[in-house]
Amino acid sequence: MHFSNDELGEIAERIIKLYRQLQNTRQEQDRLKRQLTQNVAHELKTPVASIQGYLETILNNPKIEETTKEQFLKRCYAQSERLSSLLRDISLLNRLDDAPVQKSRECVDIVSLVAEIQKEVSLQLEEHDMLMVVSLPEDLMVEGNRSLLYSVFRNLVDNSIAYAGVGTTIEISAELASQTDGPSLWYFTFSDNGQGVEPHHLSRLFERFYRVDKGRSRKMGGTGLGLAIVKNAILEHGGTINVRNNPEGGLRFDFTLPVA
Repeated sequence: MHFSNDELGEIAERIIKLYRQLQNTRQEQDRLKRQLTQNVAHELKTPVASIQGYLETILNNPKIEETTKEQFLKRCYAQSERLSSLLRDISLLNRLDDAPVQKSRECVDIVSLVAEIQKEVSLQLEEHDMLMVVSLPEDLMVEGNRSLLYSVFRNLVDNSIAYAGVGTTIEISAELASQTDGPSLWYFTFSDNGQGVEPHHLSRLFERFYRVDKGRSRKMGGTGLGLAIVKNAILEHGGTINVRNNPEGGLRFDFTLPVA
C-alpha cells in the first residue's frame, strides 16, 4: 500500500500500522484463549475419567469385594480432591485477570503467615526428609490481601516439596530496601538446593499449565497453576518476581512486596 508523501499520507500510514498491530494483538489473545481452554479441558478430563472408571467398575460388579470397593472409592475421592483444587486455582486466576481482588487490604504479618504454612506442611517435610529454614525480620509486615499472600508462599513451598527432591532444604529470607522514587519494598528470596530445571524451562515456569515433566507433575497431584498464581498475586500487589537456577543447584525465586 502506497501513501502520499505528505502529512496526510504519514497519518494514514500510522493508522494502518496501528490497525495491524491491534489485529495481531486480537489474534494472539484469541490464540491464548483457545490454548487455555484446551489445557483446562485436558486437565479436567483426567480426574473425571478416573472417577467415572472406578464408579462404573463398582456399579457393574455388585459382588465386588468390600476391600476393593473401598480402595476404588478412596481413589475416587483423591481424584475429586484434585479436581476441586484445579477448579479453585482456575477461579482464582480468573478473578486476578478480570478485576482487582484486593478490596480488603490490610497489614499482613508474613512471619506468622509463613510459620502457619510451615506447620501445615510439617508432615510432608518429614516424609521427604526436608528442612525449611526461615530467616525473616520480626517486623516484616506487608500491605495487601492475606489470602493472596498466603497463596504466594504456600505455592512456592508446595512446589519445592514436590520437585526439589528428598533430603533438600528450603530457605526463605527477606530484607528491607528503601526507594527514593517510590514506596519501600521487601525483597524476598525463596530457594531450595534441589535439582533445579534445565535453563530453557526457566522463562516458561510461570505459564499456566506449563510442566517441566508432565507425567511426574500429574503423578504428584499438581494442577500446573501454582507458579502462575504466585506471579499474578505478586503483580497484583505491585511487586515483581523472577526465577533462576542456583549455582550450587536448585531453584531461586526473587520477588518484592510492598512494606505495610
